[in-house]
Amino acid sequence: MKTPDYAALQAFMVVARERSFTRAAAQLGISQSSLSHTIRGLEERLGLRLLARTTRSVAPTAAGERLLGSLQPAFAQISAELQSLNALKDKPSGLIRISCGEHAARSALWPRIEKFLAQNPDVQVEITVDNGLIDIVTEKFDAGIRHGELVAKDMIALPLGPELRMLPAASPAYFKTYPKPKRPEDLTGHACINIRLPTLGNVYAWEFEKAGRSVNVKVEGPLLTNSVDIRLQAALSGLGIAYLPADVLATYIAKGKLIPVLEDWCPPYAGYHLYYPNRRQPTPAFAAFLAAIRARQASMELP
Repeated sequence: MKTPDYAALQAFMVVARERSFTRAAAQLGISQSSLSHTIRGLEERLGLRLLARTTRSVAPTAAGERLLGSLQPAFAQISAELQSLNALKDKPSGLIRISCGEHAARSALWPRIEKFLAQNPDVQVEITVDNGLIDIVTEKFDAGIRHGELVAKDMIALPLGPELRMLPAASPAYFKTYPKPKRPEDLTGHACINIRLPTLGNVYAWEFEKAGRSVNVKVEGPLLTNSVDIRLQAALSGLGIAYLPADVLATYIAKGKLIPVLEDWCPPYAGYHLYYPNRRQPTPAFAAFLAAIRARQASMELP
């Protein structure tokens, strides 16, 4: 039996993983007809059917599942070894993939990425903005950024900044029509900009705390969105009360365009952390990024 080549095995692995010739061909950068020809040639050389195909689906056979189980860790090791060769270069190079939410990308990640990329021209950073809690290992990200309290205990975590705080706020025009809420429960009588939780799909109940007492309020209103920018614009337009990070509101509060309420019910909570698996050897590019993060934190802590 002729030994299958590397490209054919990689093509099979991608098709089996994606369960689609269309998506696999797009990932591999080849035509579907060329990919189908490669898979047929691989099956002929092995004398085994690896993929069960119908007009609507593609799935590995028992032999295909067994081969896929062997190939995935082998290819992962090969990829890691190839990445490690970058250490032989004078400068770090390669791709860093980071997953984070919209606000984290703007406030915690971008100030660090901007300077890092200028100093490391051979490094490319891919930022995927996703407000959900994804598995960065399964999705093959180098790191994620989330609130400290949401980081799994089996991850290494580096703080990226101070504590955060959420505040309800609305425009002066809105409060000319409606009285300011004095208690969290008063929000039920207001037009509020609702937030949908991306992971579970539930509508977020606004959380408040004062003197050890916690209150969660399910608010109602004309708009539902998980976008920070849209919630901000809705509040500025007088559409209702929005619940937003204090740093996003600061400029507009200072200019009198927004008025915060229930501030004594809004304590700070753990800020953003960069987190990554503790069992994965970082690539040279990611190692350089971690070094830059630690150096920045050290400089900020100096008196």
